Amino acid sequence: MNRLTKMMVTSLIVLLLAGAIALVIVLNVTSNKNEGGAQSIDEIAEYSYETPEVTTDLNDGSFVRIQFQILTDGKKARKEVAKREFQIKNILIKELAEMNEEDFKSGLSALEDTLQVKLNEVMTEGNITEVYTTSKILQ
Repeated sequence: MNRLTKMMVTSLIVLLLAGAIALVIVLNVTSNKNEGGAQSIDEIAEYSYETPEVTTDLNDGSFVRIQFQILTDGKKARKEVAKREFQIKNILIKELAEMNEEDFKSGLSALEDTLQVKLNEVMTEGNITEVYTTSKILQ
């Protein structure tokens, strides 16, 4: 083989290796973006905790029965939320005692946000990512 052929073969091998390395890097970067994104529905179901129904009175004498689905960021956090059920009830009773019927009707999102923030303050294993109201009855 002459010198020119050896140089062309070597250059071709270097270019192929550089392309393969670039492809691996690009595939890893795009797959990491999907991992950091939203949870799949299976993960949501696995990492969520359904609270028992809580019945309490509002500031104006009305009664409310409410239930939540609490989403966490992992299995350990879900187990911790289950253990903190008494704290969830305590936070709900305190928050609902300050609300009247109109506040309750229009401020359900604020109640969910408050529950999320206050639970995250006491959590040690993971975080609460979302709180959904799954059932509510106002009497």
